[in-house]
Formats: sequence, structure tokens, C-alpha cells
Amino acid sequence: MSVAVLLLLLLGLELLEAEGRRNRCFFNRTEEYCVCYNLSEETIGSIIQCLPATVVEFQGGDLEKYIAFPIGDLDSSTIETLDSLTIQKIIIGNVLVPEILLARVLRFFSYTHVQELAFESCVFQGTGDWSDMDGQNLPILSLSFHNVTSTPLTGQEQAFSSLSRWLGTLEELAVTGSRITSLPCAIGRVFRALRSLDLAQNSLGDGSLSPAFCQGAFPQLQELSLHHNNLRSYHSMCKGVELLPELQHLDLSHNELTADPSSSCQWPASLRHFNLSNTGLDEVPTPLPPDLEVLDVSHNHLHAVDISLSSLKKLFLNQNLLQAVPSVRNYPMLDTLHLDNNNITELPRDEVKLLGRLQDVAVADNPFSCSCSGAGGLQALAAAGHLGQGWPGDYRCHSPAQYQGWPVAQVPVSVLRCDPAAVVAPICVILALLGLAGA
Repeated sequence: MSVAVLLLLLLGLELLEAEGRRNRCFFNRTEEYCVCYNLSEETIGSIIQCLPATVVEFQGGDLEKYIAFPIGDLDSSTIETLDSLTIQKIIIGNVLVPEILLARVLRFFSYTHVQELAFESCVFQGTGDWSDMDGQNLPILSLSFHNVTSTPLTGQEQAFSSLSRWLGTLEELAVTGSRITSLPCAIGRVFRALRSLDLAQNSLGDGSLSPAFCQGAFPQLQELSLHHNNLRSYHSMCKGVELLPELQHLDLSHNELTADPSSSCQWPASLRHFNLSNTGLDEVPTPLPPDLEVLDVSHNHLHAVDISLSSLKKLFLNQNLLQAVPSVRNYPMLDTLHLDNNNITELPRDEVKLLGRLQDVAVADNPFSCSCSGAGGLQALAAAGHLGQGWPGDYRCHSPAQYQGWPVAQVPVSVLRCDPAAVVAPICVILALLGLAGA
């Protein structure tokens, strides 16, 4: 019964296990993972087998009956027992959590080695008195909420202030699928050490970003995930995160973005990984972060890519409408290029030579014209080991008619047909030499 079970354990209550009692906890010794379902006072004894686990999951239960349960300070023997446990992660799912109970229990985590706490499909009810957490440290470094229901974050500043000693050391926070529409500025300033923030699958709009990432909020943030929200303006996104000086990874995928051609906003100079996949773009928006190393604009409506990024190492353009391979000359540091599922019919000879310098090239599921440049270029790349996943099965000819449906790998390519200059030039040289000899 999630927090209630943890509460009983932390209070050091006797764990009774009578013969014939149904076991509600299941321990996987190989994975050191223990799952408990709908525990009650009658079946609490089964939790004892979870003590050697590193991950414990509690699913279901009724916590409301424990709201008035008396909670006192722990004695030394109980503290010693908690300190000896190897549990590093606790997952609490499908339960109604009275915040007043959670506020009274949370401080006891300071006696454990639990570093990760996750709530899944929970409903947080009421308000808690968090004053006991003032100045309290906890070992928990990663906190996540998925598909949870609670009171709006606005107006909860006092609770966050009482938790600031702990939240100021938190490194990872995820609040996903929970219908969040805003994040107050004051809350962001509490998370002084946060490195990763996941706010995916919520209802954040363009106007909610600047207040959330205000001056002084999330000063150490390096990874920010905002996919599957209600974001629309590329310019507003840029303005919304420009005050995050350490930001390195930004995921805006699965938002319907519109690029503003007159935008002059500057992205954080620290940004290295940028995910703009599934954003409905018909052109690559500008400006882009100047020192990008990874750019994902896959699953869009791009017809052409005309950008230049000197530091780019990985470029993902799969599932677009490209008819030609973008020039690799624009990306001198590039080692990975994915062009699967576009409208590319062939690889020009000069581009094949440049692509041969890359480590990973993927051009599967394109309507290839199996002429010399179409088939020969792909075969040359494959022979050199540069074509990645999909070769040879996902490379098939679309034209000409005699090769339609053929695997590109099986198309015969002869030097005489494909590169007449390679044959004509030596013949001309020989004839010239013979002419000179005859003279």
C-alpha cells in the first residue's frame, strides 16, 4: 500500500507473518526488484522479503486510514536498521496520497539510502504541513511524477520553501503527463542543483516558458525535455530558454512549431543537442544554436536543407520530403547522416566521395533510380562499410522499369556503362602514344 507500507516500516512496527496468510509481495532475486500489491495490515508481513531489494514498487492501497496515525521520532535501533537497507529506488503507483501524511513521512527518508522516488498514476489530496522539513536534507537525488493529479503549483510556494534544503540538492526532476500549464518562477529558483528537467506530455504553452525559466531559475540545468506540449512559436521557445546558461540538451519534438523568419533571438551558447523532430516544419528554422553537435529534424515536411554548422557531428533528416542529399561540405565535423524515407533518387558522384568520410550513413526506403549514380554510389558506400541499418534489404530500385523492385545491391554496374571517362581516357592516351611512335 505504497506510502502506508513504507510508513509502517519506518516506524519500526513488528512485521507479523501468520501461516496461511496470502503473500502480496513478489521478489525477483536476479533483478533485486520487489513488487507489492494492495498491502494491508493483515498482509504487511510479506514486505519482509523486499528488504534485500534495490528497487521496491508499491501498487494500490488505501492510505487515508493512516492520516491520524501517530508518528514519533525513531529510536536508534530503527535508524540503524534503515541505514542497513540496500533500497535505492521506491516506486509508488495507483494510490490516493494524502499530502498531510506524505509531509509527515518524507523526513524519515533521511535515514535511508533511497536516491530515487517515483509516483505513477497517483492522486495527491489536500495540503500538507511541510514545516518539519525546514532545513532537512534527504538522500533522494531523482524525483518523478507521471500521470498524477494534484493542486496547481501556483500558490504552493510556501511548501517549496520548506523543502528548499532538499530540493536545492535534487539533480533530476520529471513531471510528465500531468496536465501542467505553468511553472511559477519562484519554484524554479529553489532547484539550484537540478541538471535534468522533464516536463513532457503536459499542457505548457508559449506564454508559460519565460515565467518558468526566469532569471535565477534552474541555474545548473543541462537537459530540458518539453516534447508533447502545446508549444507553437519557435521564437517564443528561444526567448523562453535564453536565460538557461548551462543548457546542453533541448527536446521540442512533437510540438506544432511555426518558424518566424524575422526572429533574432539567440539560443544559449551551451546548447549542443537539439531535437525538432515531429514539429510540422517545412523548412529548417533560424537561427539555430551556433555550436550544435546533434540536430534532429526528422519526421517533418522539409523539401531542402540549406544550413551550415561547422561543429555539427550528427544530422537526422529521415522521414522528410528531400529530393537531394544536402551537401556534406557544410558540415566538416559530420560523422552521422540519416536520410531514410525521403524522395532521394540518386547520390551524385561528388557527394558519394564526401559521404565516404562519414561513419554512419542511412538512406534506406528512398525511391532510388538504379542508374550508375543511383546504384553505383550506394554499392560503393556499402562496400566501404558506411551504410548503416537497413542495408541491403531496405534499399530497392524504383526505376528504371527493368530494375523496379530489385534490391540495389543486386543491380549489375559495369565500369564501361557507368563511367565512360574511366575507359575512354586511357584509350585516348594509348592512341596518342601510338601516334607519336609512328611519327
